Amino acid sequence: MDKPRQSRGGLFSLSFGFFGIQIGFALQNANMSRVFQTLGADVDHLAGLWVAAPLTGLIVQPIVGHLSDRTWLGWLGRRRPYFLAGALLAAAALVAMPHSTGWLMAAGLLWLLDASLNISMEPFRALIGDMLPAEQHAAGYAIQTAFIGAGAVVGSLFPYVLARWAVANTAPAGVIPETVRLSFLAGAIALVGAVLWTVLRTREYPPERMGAFHPAGLVAPPPPTLASRGFALPALWIAAGGLVAWAAWHWGWQREVCLLGAVMAFYGLASALAIGLARAGRGAGMLSSIVGDFTGMPPVMRRLALVQFLSWFGLFIMWVYTTPIVAQAFFATADPASPAFQAAGNWVGVLFTVYNAVATIVALAVLPWLARRIGQVRTHMLCLAMGAAGFASFLVIGDATALIASEIGIGVAWASILAMPYAILASSLPPAKLGIYMGLFNIFIVIPQLLVATVMGTIMHACFPGRPIWLMAWAAGAMLAAAVAMGRVRAA
Repeated sequence: MDKPRQSRGGLFSLSFGFFGIQIGFALQNANMSRVFQTLGADVDHLAGLWVAAPLTGLIVQPIVGHLSDRTWLGWLGRRRPYFLAGALLAAAALVAMPHSTGWLMAAGLLWLLDASLNISMEPFRALIGDMLPAEQHAAGYAIQTAFIGAGAVVGSLFPYVLARWAVANTAPAGVIPETVRLSFLAGAIALVGAVLWTVLRTREYPPERMGAFHPAGLVAPPPPTLASRGFALPALWIAAGGLVAWAAWHWGWQREVCLLGAVMAFYGLASALAIGLARAGRGAGMLSSIVGDFTGMPPVMRRLALVQFLSWFGLFIMWVYTTPIVAQAFFATADPASPAFQAAGNWVGVLFTVYNAVATIVALAVLPWLARRIGQVRTHMLCLAMGAAGFASFLVIGDATALIASEIGIGVAWASILAMPYAILASSLPPAKLGIYMGLFNIFIVIPQLLVATVMGTIMHACFPGRPIWLMAWAAGAMLAAAVAMGRVRAA
């Protein structure tokens, strides 16, 4: 038995909550560097302050995926309880963020905000796979991408539009401008409203009906048992993490690199604990299940993981550093208290609006058509190459307005990054583990973010101090490498 096709209205309701979630992410991505610098943080420390985002994703998404596969709360269902809880927590963080009294408080609220948005976001990916037949996966993720783009447009434009409406865009040193305060409040309201639409307008299939929908041949064999594994590899991770932390301390690298070593050592400890539990006959717990599924990923997921790692490495460089890059290279200022810096921050919001608007149009009008003609793999390769060209153009464009052309290429890549890998995966993964595998797949979004947050500040300080625009060359190279790596993927 296959799942019934969803109408356009059904497809709309399934993904509308992502519109609100992406408003929250857009406000975070376009404004947090500005918030940190306004509250006194130095540009060299921005990546370290952003580390909350990847760390929370690294921890939260696999856990939520594992739990949502095993949840059923009556009329709320399997995925929707997580949508609702995450939205309410994220809204609280959005309301509090612009009232931060210092950058440490803002960093703590960013941690809460990103964790909450991840709680809501991760089950949305699995919901499309749960509710749609295989032939609608590409359309479902394309509509989801369109809502992501539309939400990002709205979230990115809030401060710019408010400034045009004569809302104060400057404030005394150390105070967040009123445009940002009101934008975060409006984002909180939109987030809760959009998620409530999906919660109230959709009904998930109960477990007994989901069992009847499992397509033959998609149930993958279980991963190798952890009880048969030794402790050598976990010990290697622990040792490598300790070595990275020691090198950072010994050579005076930025302290964020020590955090990277700590994460490596933590993974080694978690793997060793999972193996120990499996050997003691307790391998059915959450930790052992997550570690076992991570090491037993299907081949198509392993190949796509490398593509995700490289493409998101470039994206996170953009989100962290676009504001200081545009302010310094195109508005001739590095002073967060200056009107020129605040104007640069608003222009970055416009640029982010452009790439998200392009992504919305491409997701609805181009990606499905192109995928039918040249295949999902080649479509993704082409889009990633256009994104690489967009990043590289920052190095040769001399006018802030002309950066709109750069954002068009980035927007095409963004549309494909949000749709094609998930469409390929949803048709290739065992339905009973769709939540955990989607959560684990998102680790390869988180790891490059963590690397950027812990390493790129050190690289910039050592190789091109005071010239953050050269980070766009790294972003372009990563995106081009992702396009090449995509050539190894074979869609189902």
